[in-house]
Amino acid sequence: MTAAPDALRKICIVGGGTAGWIAAAIMAHHFRGKLFEIELIESDDIGTIGVGESTIPPFMELIAKLDINEQEFIRATQASFKLGIEFQDWSRKGERYFHPFGVIGQQIELSDFYQCWLKAKLSGHDSNLMDFAPAAVMAREGRFMLPFKARNTPVGGAAYALHVDAKRVARYLRTHAEARGVRRTEGIVVDAQLDGRGFVERLALKDGRELTADFFIDCSGFRALLIGKALGVGYEDWSEWLLCDRAIAAQTQNVGPPRPYTLAQAQDAGWRWRIPLQHRTGNGHVFSSAFMSDDEATRILMDQAEGELVAGPMVVPFKTGVRDQIWHKNVLSLGLSAGFIEPLESTAIHLIYRGMDFFFRYLPDRNCDPHLAAEYNRRMIADYREIRDFIILHYCTTQRDDTPFWRACRDMQVPDSLQERIALFRGNGALREGLDELFRPVSWWSVLEGMGLRPGAYHPLVDRIDEPPLLRALDQARGQLAELVRTLPTHQDFIDAHCRAELSGQ
Repeated sequence: MTAAPDALRKICIVGGGTAGWIAAAIMAHHFRGKLFEIELIESDDIGTIGVGESTIPPFMELIAKLDINEQEFIRATQASFKLGIEFQDWSRKGERYFHPFGVIGQQIELSDFYQCWLKAKLSGHDSNLMDFAPAAVMAREGRFMLPFKARNTPVGGAAYALHVDAKRVARYLRTHAEARGVRRTEGIVVDAQLDGRGFVERLALKDGRELTADFFIDCSGFRALLIGKALGVGYEDWSEWLLCDRAIAAQTQNVGPPRPYTLAQAQDAGWRWRIPLQHRTGNGHVFSSAFMSDDEATRILMDQAEGELVAGPMVVPFKTGVRDQIWHKNVLSLGLSAGFIEPLESTAIHLIYRGMDFFFRYLPDRNCDPHLAAEYNRRMIADYREIRDFIILHYCTTQRDDTPFWRACRDMQVPDSLQERIALFRGNGALREGLDELFRPVSWWSVLEGMGLRPGAYHPLVDRIDEPPLLRALDQARGQLAELVRTLPTHQDFIDAHCRAELSGQ
C-alpha cells in the first residue's frame, strides 16, 4: 500500500485506562494495521481512577462497531443493564423523577407526544410523563428486555446502556486492541521535547528510553502531560456554574439483585451515585469543598452505602471545564486531559469515543493543518458546552433552599445559552436543537418536568385533535405498556439467562 509522503506513520497514545484503550481499540479497528503504527505507553505503577462505571446508549453502538460480541463483553466486564437514571431529592426533598433512555410515547395524529400530553394535563388527566416511557416503566418494575427484540410492542422504543467495571473495560479493550496490532509499552513518561514548530517530537521515559511518533494522543488523565504541561494549552473553568469539585468513591458488595438504572440522590452539598454491577456496587459522593469537608463527605457516603466495603473510599479532586484547545499542533487530548464534567449524566466515556469519531473526520497528515484542528475544536468544545448546560439544568432549577449549597445553585446566573433554552421552553414546550447534539428532546422533557418546569401552554396545532379521543389514546397507551412490562423477566432473571458473569476474582 502506497501512502502520501506526509502521511502519519506512527501515533503514540500516552496513558492507558478507559480513554487510552478506547482510542487504541477504535484506531486498530479502523486502520486494521494498514495505515500506521499504534503504540500505547502506560505503567502498571500508575493507577487509573476507574470510578466512571455508567454509560449511555451510544456506548452500545461503539461495541457493535468494534465487532465486539455484546454478551461476551457484558460477562467480561461483569456489567448490568441501565435503562436510565433516577434522581432523588433534586427539586425538593422527598421528590424523585426518572431520565429514561429511548422514547416517551408515540406521535398522535402527527403531533409530538409531549405536546399531546401537555394538552391532556391542562385538562386534568391523571397521568405522569414517565407512564409512557418504556424504559422508565421497566426500571420502576425492575424488569428488562432487549428493545430490539420487541420492536413492534410498547417496549420497542426503549434504549439501554450498561453499568460496567471500568478497569475490566480497559483490560478487555487492551486485549482487543493488542490482538489487532496495537503495541503496548510499559513505562512512565516524564518529559516531552518539542521541535522548532512547537510540535511534540519525542517523549522521555523514566528509565531513560526515548520514544518518537508523528502524532500523540494524551490520555494521561488530570496530569495532562502533553496538552497541558508540554504545550501549555489553557483550561476553561466552569466552577462558577458547577460548584462540585471533589468526589469520594467506594465499592461495596451487592445487597439484593442489581437494579437496571443508576441512582443520583441529592445531598446537602452535592449528590451521591449508586451504580449496581453484577458483582458489586459502585458508590460515590460528588460534593463542593466550599460547603463540605472530605471527612464529612466520606462519612455521609459510608453511612448511606449498602453492603460490605470492597474498596475505597478514595478522594478524587477535579476541576470542571474543558481545554481551550482539545487538539493543538500534533497532540489530541482525550478523557480527563481534555476536560471534565461531573458524572451526573454518565457522559465521560461518550466524550472519549466522540473525540475519536471527530478525529477520524479531520484526520491530518504530519503537518497537522491548523484548520482541521480548529474545526475539530469547535465541534468538540460545542459538545462539552452542550453537556455542561444540561448538567447545570439539574442544579439551577432546584426549589431547595434548605442548605447554603442548594441556595447557591438556585440563585446562580446561568450561561446565556441555557437561559435561552429555558425561556424558550417555558412558553409552549419548544426546544432549541443544535447540530447532532447528545441530549435530544426526551432528555430535556424528562429533566425539566422532573424539576418542576412545565410550559404554560401547548403547541396550538395539537388542537387539531379532539380531547376525548386524545384522552382515550393516552389511557390505552399507558395501560398497554404497563401490562406488557409486567410479563417481562426481571433484570436479574434476564442476566442469569443470557449474560451472567463468572464472579470468581475481582
